[in-house]
Formats: sequence, structure tokens, C-alpha cells
Amino acid sequence: MGRPIQPLGFALLIAIGIALAQQQINDPDFSARVEHPAFTKKHPRVGIDEAHRNFHTRDGRYKPFAALMESDGYVVSAAPRFEAGSLKSVDILVIANAAGTLPDSATAPRKGAMGPAFTPQECDTIRDWVSAGGSLMLIADHVPWGDASAILAQRFGVEMGLGIVMDLKHADGNPTRLVFSVENGLLGEHAIVRGRNPSERVRKILAFTGQSLSVPANATALMKIGNDATESFDPEDQRKIAAGIPAGTKVKERAQGIAMPFGKGRVAVFGEAAMFSAQVATIDGHSFKAGMNVPGYDDRQFAVNVMHWLARLID
Repeated sequence: MGRPIQPLGFALLIAIGIALAQQQINDPDFSARVEHPAFTKKHPRVGIDEAHRNFHTRDGRYKPFAALMESDGYVVSAAPRFEAGSLKSVDILVIANAAGTLPDSATAPRKGAMGPAFTPQECDTIRDWVSAGGSLMLIADHVPWGDASAILAQRFGVEMGLGIVMDLKHADGNPTRLVFSVENGLLGEHAIVRGRNPSERVRKILAFTGQSLSVPANATALMKIGNDATESFDPEDQRKIAAGIPAGTKVKERAQGIAMPFGKGRVAVFGEAAMFSAQVATIDGHSFKAGMNVPGYDDRQFAVNVMHWLARLID
């Protein structure tokens, strides 16, 4: 059995090409308290997938996300098996960074491959469940995670870029830490961005190294990728971009977050996972926050709004 596949890490050090050990822990200072919970009588049921070698789980790296949802009035549990009839026990299914079946990247047939995380039957089951009225939040991070979820995304007409998106023009210092804001025009117009009232309006969010997504005709790009952005598998390209040298493949008219109706259901797909966490990462003795705990950004409110839309609280 090969070594476990780990995320490539936060782009702070990827871009300068230093391979260092990384520690990621949930931020003990993150507050998941919701002052005015949305659900006090009816409590939507959220199932977070833990059965596909997921890097982000309810009691793991997505514990802050789960706690935030519980504070807002959801009932959060591990997702049921993806079999006909089983998904009736949840209203919203969250799948974050499922891992494929290839044991070691050295055996992969191509760069960034890890094999599918789901069987075709599981993909059909989820598609049919959403079409009948379920809500799906599908999250697949930078290479190699996109390869594992590509088979499921395709059931909803979404193609995953499978690499790492870089855009120095719309970044928070590092070209893979992408900023989507009202000011730079990269936030889409959607109920998720507007929220229920002006206090819930999302104005600026930060993504922490992710892939690109295609935008189906019936979908809204929540997190638009800039016209000058590129995507690549090669860390050397990240160093070039950081130095102002063009590199990678252009990904114009793609996104890192989309939302769309599907049959009677709803789907939100994201190409970045850390933004829905609240982590403290330590690399070579340097610690920094990543996710909903980063000050100056609306990632926390964005997560709340995404779930409100999936729960049909907002339209």
C-alpha cells in the first residue's frame, strides 16, 4: 500500500518551490456561533461524505464548517452510502476532497491522476437524487483532487481543470491565493452573494489554491476566474507567474465556484476546499490562517449563504 496522498499545501511555499512538512490544525480560536440561527423549528439534514477517503470530514478538517452549520440550525451527520433510497435521509449532501483509488502518484498514468473516487453507479445515484430535489455541495481541490471527483462533476455537466489556477493580478500576494470581490468584478450576481439582507452581502472572499471549473449554460459563476489567469500542474510555472513571467494554460470564462439548478434540485461546485475550513497551517515554523478564520474576508458568510441557498432559504 502506497503512502497516503496529501494536498499540495497552501501556495505560500509551493510558489517558491520549497518542499517542507506542513501541519494543518483546526483553529481553536474560530467562533462557529451564529447569533441569529436561520433554522429554529425546521432543521435541514446535512450529510458530509466520509466514505471515500475524504481529506475533509465532519470531525476532521471540516469540523469548523460542521459546527457553524449546527449553530445555524442544521443537523449534521456523516453521509449515508450512495445507494438508491439511502440519500433520502439527508437534504443536503456535502462531498469535500474525496480521494481516488490509485495508491501512489508514481503509478499514475498521467500527471495529477489519482483515479475516480466514485463508481459510475454512485454517480448515477447522486445525479438522480439531486434531479428529484436533493441539494449537492461538491468540492474538489487543486491537483490531484479534481481527478477523483471529475467523474461525478461530469454528471452535472461540469468539467474540472485538474490543475492549479494562478492569477497574480487578482491574488493576495501569492498567485494561487485568489481574491474574488465586488471591487475586482470576480464575484457573480446570485442569491448566495447577496444573502438575505445587506448585512449578509458577500463582498470579498479568498481561495487558498484551487483548480478551475467549466460553467454550464444554466449555471452562475460565483467565483469568476480572471481573464489573465492560467492553470498548470507544474510548480515551476507558479514560480514563473510569481516572477511576472507568463506560464500555464489560459482559463478564461471558467470559475472556482458555481451554482445551478438541476432538475428539481440544486448543485454548488467549488474547486477549492480550504475556504470552507478554519485552519492554522504551520510550514517551516511559520504559522498562518487559512479559511473562514482569515480576517478581512467574507469566507464565513459565503459558507453560510451557500448552505442557505442549498436549503432553499434564499432564491
